[in-house]
Amino acid sequence: MTTRRHFIRIAAGTAGSIILPVNKLFGFTGELERDKWGTLLPRNYLGKTGEKVTMLGLGGFHVGRMDDAMAQKTIETAIAGGIRYFDTAESYQDGVSEEKYGKFLSPVYRDEVFIMTKTRATDRKTAENDLHASLKRLNTDVIDLWMMHAINSVEDVDKRINSGVLNVMLRAKQEGKIKHLGFSGHTTIKAHRHIMNITDEPEACMLPVNAVDPGHESFIENIVPELHEKNMGVIAMKTLAGGAFFGRGFDGRLDAEDKVMDHITVEEAIQFSLSIPNHVLVTGPKTPEMLQEKIDIAKSFRKLTEEELKNIFAKVKHLTGKDVEYYKGRP
Repeated sequence: MTTRRHFIRIAAGTAGSIILPVNKLFGFTGELERDKWGTLLPRNYLGKTGEKVTMLGLGGFHVGRMDDAMAQKTIETAIAGGIRYFDTAESYQDGVSEEKYGKFLSPVYRDEVFIMTKTRATDRKTAENDLHASLKRLNTDVIDLWMMHAINSVEDVDKRINSGVLNVMLRAKQEGKIKHLGFSGHTTIKAHRHIMNITDEPEACMLPVNAVDPGHESFIENIVPELHEKNMGVIAMKTLAGGAFFGRGFDGRLDAEDKVMDHITVEEAIQFSLSIPNHVLVTGPKTPEMLQEKIDIAKSFRKLTEEELKNIFAKVKHLTGKDVEYYKGRP
């Protein structure tokens, strides 16, 4: 377990801190593993779940937007590249993303992969319905990790828990329909801190980890240390800010003139996120080629030094809290 003495400041003038780089990934012994599909990317223990997950995972949002041929090719590219962690959510294209996994992932690779999905349910009945539908669409008898998706405020957390969503998740775990439970969110650190203060049941958290984050309402500085202290799984998302590093959000709403990628490369951005100790970085590619780029970066990964992390942040610090972080502060 990581303690606060392992944390250092990176954003000058802030009260936060990020994790001091260590010599190797959490749980990674340096010995690459293989299964019947080939060599795996390095694997880490996903916190107190005890599950081993590959350092890179495939995000399901863009998979749901692909036609069948491209979705299948993307999944096969992930498998060939050593990825064994697959993320999705019932809300992605109203279940289409889950259906793609159920069609091209589960029938062939289910025994070798870790599948995570999420629910935006704010009441017990909806959560029960979402679980049943997700299991069916994913074409599996059990979900490895089921998350309370996109918590966005203290009030939102209270509403979901008081209306029985957490109880549904706990019962599903007892019944063997899910193995582990957690939560995700990208709006405010207050929601993350609140749910961790009122319950110890979540085993993993999915949150933004990227090079602009330390300068404003930082998840890296404020939440990642607490997750490690609680031995929770740390799942990195928005490592390119949902496309905003290129001047646009995932839905195309942004058209920023000053882009993050005018100042740092994709490789620097991904290396930065991988160097903030997390157990799996979920990437959402639009094409198999974009996924292969991230696989290649992961294969060549070396943990950045404290000075390198600070230098990368310094290049993009002026963009923190602006359009590139469009996902923060929206209730």
